Amino acid sequence: MKPAGLTWQCRRGVWWLAGLLLALVPVGAAAQIGFGFGVRYRNAPYDGRVALMRVRYHTYPGWAYDYPAMERNLARVLHDITTLRPNLEAADVLDFDDPELFKYPLAYLSEPGYWYPSASEAEGLRTYLQKGGFLIVDDFHFANEWSVFEAAMRRVLPAARIQRLDVTHPIYNSFFAIDSLDVPYPGTSGSRALMGEFFGIFEDNDPRKPLTVVINYNMDLGDYLEWSADPANRYSLVPTNEAYKFLINYVIYGLSH
Repeated sequence: MKPAGLTWQCRRGVWWLAGLLLALVPVGAAAQIGFGFGVRYRNAPYDGRVALMRVRYHTYPGWAYDYPAMERNLARVLHDITTLRPNLEAADVLDFDDPELFKYPLAYLSEPGYWYPSASEAEGLRTYLQKGGFLIVDDFHFANEWSVFEAAMRRVLPAARIQRLDVTHPIYNSFFAIDSLDVPYPGTSGSRALMGEFFGIFEDNDPRKPLTVVINYNMDLGDYLEWSADPANRYSLVPTNEAYKFLINYVIYGLSH
């Protein structure tokens, strides 16, 4: 599934120096309104340009964490280093059962450890994935949060198997050649760091077919991006750069599969 009028070239050769990604994001991009629990947003009119659609749920405010700075910073870097021309003003929000979601090939779900989809939301996501939509799941850890997410996905895709990904999967070479999945959860470091784990759901449960869902467990890539342009960035440079690489690869993969 691709939005009407979307044209792009999948990658352009770039060489990286340490810190380049952060230099590309203007500090002003982080000067966003604090949305917190009283989330305010205004969807940009659909015009066919690439936008990462954030999905809302109604039981917990975690769906809005890192919004909208994460989307704005990611769009700016995609604009600067690829031939994509994303909508730099869009930080859109829809429900899984909103028909407008089908205009967007990429969707982002935050804090799925508190996600309890209704029957219509589960059906909407199931149809979205079956029609070729690509879902990025981010920002959760602890076994109880995994259990909530897994139960929710069973409502969406009862027969689906969640399978662990390794660095050899093409998603980790769709734009950047990522050579390690060892990325710490934001704010952790050293020998006791909580390290990210990465999983996916494949079309027809067949690893030879495209991923329809990519899952970042023990990880919060969005948090790295949210703070990346802030002068008081709380996270170190290397994992922040890696977070950008992961999400950029996800976008490119989702648009090309």
